[in-house]
Amino acid sequence: MLKTRITSKGQVTVPKHVRQRLGLQPGDEIEFVESDGAFRLEKRVPASPFERYRGFLTHLAGQDPDGILAEMRGE
Repeated sequence: MLKTRITSKGQVTVPKHVRQRLGLQPGDEIEFVESDGAFRLEKRVPASPFERYRGFLTHLAGQDPDGILAEMRGE
């Protein structure tokens, strides 16, 4: 069993073995999932790195691509 302590700021260090098994890297997000009165640690994996851009260009739908490019170029 792996153990860790909580600091006075409420922080914990995830043991190296756990980080390696989960493939955690600096900047990754983790989730604490409650189930049957216990918590489980899971790596948060976004659906797609491009998800935040979905619908970004909907205002251009139906327009001529050549016209859009010409406008962007200031022609």
